[in-house]
Amino acid sequence: MKLLYSIHKYDVFMFTWLINTKIHSTLTQSSRYLSKTGDGSLYILITGALYWHEGIDSPFLHSILLAFLIERPIYFLLKNSLQRNRPQAALQNFRSIITPSDQFSFPSGHTSAAFMMATLLSFYLPALIIPLYFWATLVGCSRVVLGVHFPTDILVGIILGVCTAIFSLGQI
Repeated sequence: MKLLYSIHKYDVFMFTWLINTKIHSTLTQSSRYLSKTGDGSLYILITGALYWHEGIDSPFLHSILLAFLIERPIYFLLKNSLQRNRPQAALQNFRSIITPSDQFSFPSGHTSAAFMMATLLSFYLPALIIPLYFWATLVGCSRVVLGVHFPTDILVGIILGVCTAIFSLGQI
């Protein structure tokens, strides 16, 4: 329990430092846009385009569908069993820039899905690995800038997304 408290204390320190930096207000608008790219519409569009272009037998499509069938339940189970409060609920006198879609913050679903898709897409389109992981990193960082996640929420989201993608690629 002492370890968890220490991690939370460090998390709050890093979060507070970022929120109070001069560049924070500059990052806010771009963070809103970046966060929206991880809302899910892009994933549906990619999945639909794959289905239209390659058909139902596409290994690429199968790996994406399998990854989401694994990642989403794990994400919901972690989020609803661990029930870590979002920064707005955990910190006095703090208001997040956006209203999150649910109550708890751990892990970041936006980050998990972004890293999962970046891993899957870069496997099939290796020339895009750098921009894909750069985009996924920006999605995760945007969630902290917007005040809806702590840094460790992002870290665990990265781990969940990458591991789920790797597992699903191994099953296809």
